[in-house]
Amino acid sequence: MKATHTIIRRKSRQIFVGNVAIGGDAPISVQSMTNTLTTDVKATLKQIAAIEKAGADLVRISIPTMEAAEAFKEIKKQANIPLITDIHFDYKIALKVAEYGADCLRINPGNIGREDRVCEVVAAAKDHGIPIRIGVNAGSLEKDLQKKYTEPTPEAMVESAFRHIDILDKLNFDNFKISLKASEIFMTVFAYKQLASQIDNPLHLGITEAGSLRSGTVKSAIGLGLLLSEGIGDTIRVSLASDPVDEVRVGFDILKSLNLRQKGVNLIACPSCSRQKFDVIKVVNELEARLEDITQPIDAAVIGCVVNGPGEAKAVSVGLTGGEPNLIYVDGKTDQKISNEDLVDVLEAKIRAQLKLNPDNL
Repeated sequence: MKATHTIIRRKSRQIFVGNVAIGGDAPISVQSMTNTLTTDVKATLKQIAAIEKAGADLVRISIPTMEAAEAFKEIKKQANIPLITDIHFDYKIALKVAEYGADCLRINPGNIGREDRVCEVVAAAKDHGIPIRIGVNAGSLEKDLQKKYTEPTPEAMVESAFRHIDILDKLNFDNFKISLKASEIFMTVFAYKQLASQIDNPLHLGITEAGSLRSGTVKSAIGLGLLLSEGIGDTIRVSLASDPVDEVRVGFDILKSLNLRQKGVNLIACPSCSRQKFDVIKVVNELEARLEDITQPIDAAVIGCVVNGPGEAKAVSVGLTGGEPNLIYVDGKTDQKISNEDLVDVLEAKIRAQLKLNPDNL
């Protein structure tokens, strides 16, 4: 089904995290973060591979100690996806991971310490061609800003961001992106809107500490959706107390719902009612599980009855409508009658066949 609205994205300068473009006219990238101990190289690599398989463009890794930095050296050698290193306070760790091939440094220049230490980190980023992400969180604002504003506010977050931006500006470093995250939706949205109107650097979006898989998905979809629908945002991370793979899937679902990125199967399904001619929920859940490996874009529909079924099924590449009999449509045309017992097998086969016929653009 064709989109009826096109979002005009905010114009931002473009940077590169490894081989992934961020900003400009590049697709909005999706990232997640490992939650293994970084010093456990095997476990971390296994999780990175799972995140990559889910379709992520980037992976972030926390580097809290020099031991973790040494582990990162081996992780970087074996990983196939750009890696962002998350560092706080210790500038020596930033220098070490820059040497070991980090694709981006997530730091706050203001908490690195003395000016000479910040200069060293920025110089290393310049030497290695590594961008920096300034990450402002409502829960860790500078003490004087907490006192000035008495509580976290969008204005406090923006003021914090500009402190870090000013440091990089004085060092003639413009290869950076910025995030302004809070767990409260409107604080996050208002902060990003204020900053987006004042700078042209790429913006990393996220609702931090959003919550569990269900509640965090809802909060992230609303918060990120409000910003993305206004063209704000160049890369996203959905922060869930769940498997990082879930973050990637939810991230792409948010982008797909706004027609900002098409990756994997866009499955249209009815909520089901007593008119259904087969168990819609069971079919949809099984089909979705079977198709998780698909990264090419394709629209499919599973509708339980003839009220909306034919219209939805004809508008997608592969569609199913329940009836007497059930019918499968391919490219808008009736393809075959099908029994309830064969629904998932045949739908999966039809979708994969369509991808082989039209591998580039469905």
